[in-house]
Amino acid sequence: MMLLVFTLCLCVLKMGGVSASVTQATVQSELQCHDWGVRSEGSVRVYDGEVAYIYCPLFSPPTLYNYSQIQNSSQSLLWYRHTLTDEQEQPINLKLHTMHKDGEYLWIQPASAQDAGLYICMIRNISSCVKMGVKLEVVQKDGECNLTAQPHLNVTIPFQSERTLTCPDLNTLTLPNSTHSVSWSHLCRTREFRYDRELKGDDLVIYRMFEPFASLYMCVVSYQINGRKLQFTRYINVIPVVPDIGSKVPVILNPASDQIFTVTLGDTVTLSCRVHLPHLYGEKQYIWWTVDNTTVEQLADPRFSSPEDTLVSKDYGDEVKDRFLYVRDFSSDDLQREFNCSARNSRGFISSRAVLKTEPYVPTLELGCGLGVTLALMLMMFVIYHVFWLELLLLYRSWFGSDERYTDDKQYDVYISYARNSEEEEFVLSTLRRVLETEFGYSVCIFDRDSLPGGSVMESVLRCMQVCRRLLVVLSSDCLCEKSISLLECRLCLYLHHTARAPLITVRRRALSVPCGEIAELRNNSTSVRWHGARSERTDSRFWKLLRLALPLRPLALGKRLIDSTSSHSDLASVATRYTQAQTVSLSRRSKGGRGGTRHLGVRDRSGRRCEQKGRGCEICVSFQESRRIWSGVIATQWNTHLHEPVANGTTPYSMHNSNTTPGNDPSSDLCPCEPINNNLTNELQTTHC
Repeated sequence: MMLLVFTLCLCVLKMGGVSASVTQATVQSELQCHDWGVRSEGSVRVYDGEVAYIYCPLFSPPTLYNYSQIQNSSQSLLWYRHTLTDEQEQPINLKLHTMHKDGEYLWIQPASAQDAGLYICMIRNISSCVKMGVKLEVVQKDGECNLTAQPHLNVTIPFQSERTLTCPDLNTLTLPNSTHSVSWSHLCRTREFRYDRELKGDDLVIYRMFEPFASLYMCVVSYQINGRKLQFTRYINVIPVVPDIGSKVPVILNPASDQIFTVTLGDTVTLSCRVHLPHLYGEKQYIWWTVDNTTVEQLADPRFSSPEDTLVSKDYGDEVKDRFLYVRDFSSDDLQREFNCSARNSRGFISSRAVLKTEPYVPTLELGCGLGVTLALMLMMFVIYHVFWLELLLLYRSWFGSDERYTDDKQYDVYISYARNSEEEEFVLSTLRRVLETEFGYSVCIFDRDSLPGGSVMESVLRCMQVCRRLLVVLSSDCLCEKSISLLECRLCLYLHHTARAPLITVRRRALSVPCGEIAELRNNSTSVRWHGARSERTDSRFWKLLRLALPLRPLALGKRLIDSTSSHSDLASVATRYTQAQTVSLSRRSKGGRGGTRHLGVRDRSGRRCEQKGRGCEICVSFQESRRIWSGVIATQWNTHLHEPVANGTTPYSMHNSNTTPGNDPSSDLCPCEPINNNLTNELQTTHC
């Protein structure tokens, strides 16, 4: 029996211990504090050596705590401090002479750099606990006044109105005695306030607000505690605003009544609502967008969004704000919707509709591709022209150029002047003459080959040059030797260039060792082409292309010309005629004669003519006529061929002229009755060759 009683008592004791432990654990869990973090409005800034106060943020809205209620309840207000050197928050010792608790304020008199940190105020009782922190910053004072200091208070004062400025925290601090002083300054200038501003006790009264009275005011409160002189500085920013006069209804600036928003289907469309909000002291003003008379929040469509207002400008309290509406993936159905911008304050309501239209389609891709292709073609054409400009010019001349043989009475295309030495003569005869005549079809005049014997050398050279369309000079150091024919040719080239506008061409094979005036003048008044040795030997080289550009136009579709390189006349028409006649009558055999040229030998008749007998009783007489009036600029040269047929008695009964029978000949008495060509010019020389 005793054992049973003891067992029951033991169970009761164990159950009581378990319940006690549960109760203790519950109390401990309930006493855990709810941390509301750090105040978001910012830290408290105080100057080093001045009084600092910290207001418990638990008593600031939107919290529901009130200090008078805490005093009447079992709750208590405690202060803790947490620094970077402390791992945990430490309770503040209020017995220190620098710390003073006054209601919901914590005063530090004075504050130093070591007092900076995180201060935590805690409200707790046996069953609840809540805490919140605020930062304290201790900064060094930059002089007696700082115009860039952050104001402790912003005060708006309408124009022409009265307002009294009180130094912040002066009435908050409980002073042990009334021995304190307050000094005021405006824009860091201590002055005597009078007229529209006046000091009354600790306050500054502005009787009539003007724009010069705006900006930063500084007040310094000084007092003594326990023989220590303390002070704190506060800044007040005075903002002038327009007076409360007029309707003060918001005004929508954008969208205006005649404004049209251009939108692109499929893109994100941004609609802007700009509103002018008049200043209303202490009132909240609203701006919002509606879609089909439904706000964006009520629409609940993720394609539509409208963030908070954006401040554009502020002038004396009046504000201009923007409110944007974003519509993603804008469709054609959205064009049928009604988009309205609205604004409201206590004085009125206003709304404006946004008119939308689709942006016309611009083929940017096609235009970009076309522009890119055009630029690429232009670049390619520029490169082609830069590389093949000679070929293009030659091709252009072959299509649109005119043949000078049909517009002038010249006999040769080019006259070549060169120094009479073996090297230059080899270059001129074997290279220049051969390529120009056989490859390009030009008629070339070389004085030593194509001039007639006898007469003055100067007159003969001048006659040859006057019947040529271009004058080509092969420059060398020997071409201007004294009393040489090449010097005469160079001077006559310059003479004809200045008097008759004869085009000049100079070919330079190598650098000239002896510069002179004639060479410089030739190069300055001519088209200069340089021979580069082996690189210029090919007919498609740059040398021959430049030379062809300077020479008259000759189409190359005819191929190599039918030309007798030993003939004294190389005109295409003359050569073709002579070639045809030679196929039928076997004109004459060739032989050397004159100055390097060729002459035809024959039998001289009684009139002094040289005739050649071909076969039995067949004679051919060739008559040549040239003008001696060398300054006229026109030289007419003609060849006339006469074919005499044999008769039975061995005489020639009549003469066959190339055009008709020459009147006045006596066929029975003359063996070679060739009459001279009728001459209308003065001072003419008549010669006959066979």
